[in-house]
Order: sequence, then structure tokens, then C-alpha cells
Amino acid sequence: MKTIKLRAGKERSLLRRHPWIFESAIERGGGDSGETVRVEGSDNQFLGWAAFSPSSKIRARVWSFEETQRIDAAFLSATIAKAIQARTRFLIPSDGMRLIHGESDGLPGLIVDRYGNTLVAQFTSAGVERWKNQIADALLAHTGLTKLYERSDASSRALEGLTEVKGWLRGEGATDLVLQENGWQLALDIAQGHKTGFYLDQRDSRKKFSDYAQRLNFQRVLNCYCYTGGFTVAALAGGAAHVLSIDSSAPAIAKAQENVALNGFAPERASFMDADVNASLRQFAQEGRSFDAIVLDPPKFAPTVAHAERAARAYKDINRLAFKILEPGGVLFTYSCSGGISPDLFHKIVASAGADAGVDGFISERMGGAPDHPMTMTFPEGEYLKGLVVMRKL
Repeated sequence: MKTIKLRAGKERSLLRRHPWIFESAIERGGGDSGETVRVEGSDNQFLGWAAFSPSSKIRARVWSFEETQRIDAAFLSATIAKAIQARTRFLIPSDGMRLIHGESDGLPGLIVDRYGNTLVAQFTSAGVERWKNQIADALLAHTGLTKLYERSDASSRALEGLTEVKGWLRGEGATDLVLQENGWQLALDIAQGHKTGFYLDQRDSRKKFSDYAQRLNFQRVLNCYCYTGGFTVAALAGGAAHVLSIDSSAPAIAKAQENVALNGFAPERASFMDADVNASLRQFAQEGRSFDAIVLDPPKFAPTVAHAERAARAYKDINRLAFKILEPGGVLFTYSCSGGISPDLFHKIVASAGADAGVDGFISERMGGAPDHPMTMTFPEGEYLKGLVVMRKL
């Protein structure tokens, strides 16, 4: 078994059971891509078993902190079984859910979503890539399903020295699916959509937005970065009179229109713009248009902390513009899915945007990812999605 030895003082995070080992923490040792290595401190004491990645700045990801643990197919199968069992303890009003959430489930770099009778997996680290076939077999065995589609086409694979892969890994079938969520139907394409085809992490926020629409009788809703229209359907289901949805992707707009029709809503209650969100917000402000509810759910502006400063400016700009066109008494649902933006920093960004817009508001709720996208106590990086519900003061 190959061994990596850490520099003195670099073992503290592993003693707290954080799974990442950065290149700068390693004094010597290594392995092949995805190979399991023994991790020792500067005092030669065992710290963990980790998957080595010679190309990544995260040079190794810990599988287990138990010295007697063997990292093999049986270990992976048992870990997958525990993750799937954990999902039965959450109340999930959908036939779509995240079954494996990477490090939070003890499987660094592995994402697995279930859409009805189809699984979709992303292998984003060298470790899970090396064990791909064994993982695929275990997923089917523990779910009783026969179809597994691979969406290992995230740009982060390049950081691991891996090429992009997409296609059926087990079984085959249609990639156009329909998800049941909160009593709604939501169409998606697992081959073409973002991530694994849909944003399951916003499930609870969509339901919350629908509840607000029903309670506050939304008349004019603006859904920015609408993607396939999840928040649009939620607003209409809550009784919103009209929803304007904006995205710069024509295929996403088409799918959003399909979802409005799929749920039986009158077409005149929804309109769509294939346009840049920033430019559209500025245009609405110049025209004096206003909305009593706005959703800002932009793509990831800051993939790492190194991008946080530039991302903060982008988040502030869109929130400032949104506040300018938000009616007094109106509600803003605003989000960041950037791991490089902490919840505290996001709060400060939104507060600063409101101050620049001359708007004050009540933060009525803080939102995060749905419970099947867990953050553990030892891996706070799992809290990538954060949101605020702001009610503008009258």
C-alpha cells in the first residue's frame, strides 16, 4: 500500500475528520490516479485511507478514517446502502431525489440523483472514477433499478485529469423524463440539462415560493435565470396572476413553456424572454416596470473562494437592480449556489445591494438546499446553496 506523509501541523483538519488533503499539505508520497493510499501524519501515525489524485490541488480525498477498514467493492456498496437508507428518513414530496451527495455521504466526488425509475450519476473525482463499475453495480443493487445514465461532463473533471463522459452506463431508455414534485409535473432531459438534468436542491424553495404566492396573492412575478421553469410552475400553482420568466438559454425556455402547459396553466398567465438577465433588469428599471415578487437564482458566480470578490460584485449588481423594481411590500427570493460565497457574506452582499437601491426589508427566512443534499458537521463545504427571503418594507 502506497503512503503519503503530511507536513507537520497539517494533520489538524483530518483529526477533525475533514476529508480533503491539499497538495501543499503533503511532504512526500503519492500514487496513481484514484489509487487508495495510506495517509500518515509527520509523526507516522495513521490518519486515513484516501483516493489520490495527482492532477488536482485537492491531492487526496479520504474514504475512511478507520485503520482497519478495507477500501474495496464491499466498502463502497455498504456506504452507498447507508446513503440510500438515510433518504428514507427525510420527507421528500417527489419521485426525484439526491441519493448520493459526495463527501457528505462518504463518497467524495460522487453525485447520484434518482428521477423515477432512472438514476443519473456524476463521477467528478479520480477516486470514484477508478471504482466506477463497482459503484454502478452497487447503485442498481440497492435501488432495484436497471437504468443508470452518466453525466460526468462537469468542467471540474479536468482538474482531476479526467475527460468528459456522457451516456448510458447501465441499461438504456428515454432521456426525456417527467418528475413529480409537490403535486406538480416537471419535464427534464437528463442528457442535455444542467448538472444531472434538474435542480433538485431547490425543491423546498419552490414549495415555499408557491406558498407565498398563495398567501400574498402575487400579481406580477419575475423569475430570473428561470432554467426549465420550476419557480414559474410553483408561482402559478400558488395562484400568481402572471409570471415573466427570463433565461439566456432557448432550450431551457422551451422546456419551461412545456412545463407550464404540462401542468394545465392558461398560456396567457406566463410569458418568457430569451435574454440576458442583467440587461433586462436595467431595462425594466428604466421603463418603470415593477413586480410584487422576484426570484433571483443565478448560476454559480464563484466556484472557489478565489473568485469571491468578483462574484460578490455580480451578486450585488443583480440584487440592487431587483430591489429597484420590487414593489413596496413585495418579496424577493434570492440565492447563491457558489461554494466560494459563505452565508454570512451573501447576507452582507444582499444588504449592501438594498442600501445602494435605497430599499430596506425584512429577512423573513433563510433558505438552503433540500435535506437530501445534506451538509455534515465535518464538511461545511456541503452548504453550497444559500438563500434569503426578503420582504420589502412598505
